[in-house]
Amino acid sequence: MAVFLKTHFLFIVLMFSCLFPSQIHGGLKKSLFHLKDVLPVLPGQVSWPIVNSLYSAVDLLPSFVGAANNDTNVLQWKGSCFYNNTAYLELHNNTGSRFGDGTLHIKVSNAHSYTCMDLYIFATPYRVTWDYYVLSREHTLHINEWESQAELEYVKHNGVSIFLMQAGMLGTLSALWDVFPLFTNTGWGENSNIGFLKKHMGASFDQRPQPWVSNLTTEDIHSGDFLAISKIRGRWGGFETLEKWVSGAYAGHSAVCLRDAKGKLWVGESGHENDKGEDIIAILPWEEWWEFELTKDDSNPHIALLPLHPDLRAKFNETAAWEYAQSMAGKPYGYHNLIFSWIDTIDGNYPSPLDAHLVASVMTVWNHLQPAYAANMWNEALNKRLGTQGLGLPDVLVEVEKRGSSFAKLLTIPEEDDWVYSDGKSTSCVAFILEMYKEAGLFGPLASSIQVTEFTIKDAYSLKFFENNTNRLPKWCNADDTVELPFCQIKGKYRMELPGYNTMDIYAHMNEKCPSMPPKYYRPQSC
Repeated sequence: MAVFLKTHFLFIVLMFSCLFPSQIHGGLKKSLFHLKDVLPVLPGQVSWPIVNSLYSAVDLLPSFVGAANNDTNVLQWKGSCFYNNTAYLELHNNTGSRFGDGTLHIKVSNAHSYTCMDLYIFATPYRVTWDYYVLSREHTLHINEWESQAELEYVKHNGVSIFLMQAGMLGTLSALWDVFPLFTNTGWGENSNIGFLKKHMGASFDQRPQPWVSNLTTEDIHSGDFLAISKIRGRWGGFETLEKWVSGAYAGHSAVCLRDAKGKLWVGESGHENDKGEDIIAILPWEEWWEFELTKDDSNPHIALLPLHPDLRAKFNETAAWEYAQSMAGKPYGYHNLIFSWIDTIDGNYPSPLDAHLVASVMTVWNHLQPAYAANMWNEALNKRLGTQGLGLPDVLVEVEKRGSSFAKLLTIPEEDDWVYSDGKSTSCVAFILEMYKEAGLFGPLASSIQVTEFTIKDAYSLKFFENNTNRLPKWCNADDTVELPFCQIKGKYRMELPGYNTMDIYAHMNEKCPSMPPKYYRPQSC
C-alpha cells in the first residue's frame, strides 16, 4: 500500500510539473521539479534502472571549476543545479591563530529546479573538505586556521581549489554503487568490470568456445615470451579496470618466461604477492605459477602468451636476462613510478573529468589518510623530478609554484630507468620485463635513449617484438577457438583483445609524450 501511495503521489507531482513546467525568476525559467531530483522518492524497482541509465562509475569523479582567490578576482562558473555561481576567498585572523584563518564566500543562484542541490569539494595541498548547497543565497565556509605559513602563502597566491560533483548527491551515490562492485570478488563484480570496459573503452568480451584453458606444451615456450594478463574481478580486477581505462591497455598485468641453463622454465613477475601479503618481484617455476593461476587466483585471470619473433629470440641473451632477474628478485613492486607511465602530457591523458588538479587533490587525501603509502606511490618520484629530497606533497606543490611551473607539467617529466629509490630501483610489472629486454639486447643501440619505465602494458605489447606468422605458432595455440588470433590465449572465458599488437618499431625517447584519451586512444607517430 505504501508503494502504491508513493507511486501515485509521484505521478501527481510529475503531472503537476508537466502542466505547470516552470516559473519565471529574474528572466530565467525554473522547473518546479526535475526527474533526476525526484528519483529518490520513486520505488526502487522503478528508480534504479533510471539512475543506472543516467549515471556510471565515472560520475564519481569531481570536476575542477577553478580556484577561489581574493574578492578582486571573483571566480564564476556554472554548476549542475545552480547555473550562476561565484566564489572568493577572504583572508583574516578573527580567531587570533598563528597563521590566521579565512572564509570562502560562495554565492549560488538560478537553480534549474526547486529540488536540486550541488555538492562541492574544497582543497589546498594541506586539507580537503566538502559542502553542499540547496538554497539560492550566499554561503560561507570558514577555515579556522591555516596549517602553516606555507599553506597561507599558497592560498595567497593560488587560492582554494573548488571541485564540483557533477552528478549531484544522487548521482554520486549511484556512482559509488557502480564503483563498489568493481572491487568485489563476485559475479556481480565481474559483470560490472566487463560493463565498465565495454562502455568506456569499447571492449568486446566475446565468449570463446570451451575449453577455456589451453592444453599447452611447455616445450613450445621460450625465454623472453611475454605473458599478458587481464583480471576482471576482485581487488585487482577493479584496479586493473581503472588502469586500462586511463592508459588504453587491454591487459592490466604482465609477466615473462625464462629458461635456465638446464632448460627449466620459470616465470618472472613484478607484483607477485608473497606470504606476508607484500607485492614483490619473484622468479617462480612455471608449474608453481601456472598452478596458482589455474586454481588459486580468484580474479578470473585471462592470459595470453605472446611468443617472441624468431629473430628477436635469437638475439635474446639469456645469461644477461637471468643476471638482471636475479638482481631484482625480492625487491618491492614498482609503485614509485606506476602512475608516471600513464601521464605524458598536460591534458591529453586524463579522461573527463580527470585532470592534474584532481590528481593533486586525490594525492592530498591519501597524504592525510595513508602518509607512508603516499610517500611510496608518488612523493619520492615527485622529488626526483624536482631534483629535491624529502619534500612532502604539500611542499612539492609549493615548490612547483615557486619555480613558476605547474603540477601538471611536473607530472609529465619522464621517468628515468636508472633512478634509485629508497628501496632500490623501481619497476612495475611491465617495466621489469622491458628492463630485462634491454639487458638481453632486444633494444640494441637505442637502449640508452629509451626509458622503459615510461611504457604502459599497451606500449609493451605494441612493440614489433613478437611472432608475426601464425603458421609458426604452436599447434595447441588457440586450437579450439573459432577465431584466429595473432597470439596464444591460454586461459579465459572471453577472447582477449590487444589493439595495436606487434605494430610499433622502436625509436629514441619513445612513449614519453603520448596522449591516451578514450575510447579511441589516438597515438601520434613518434610521441
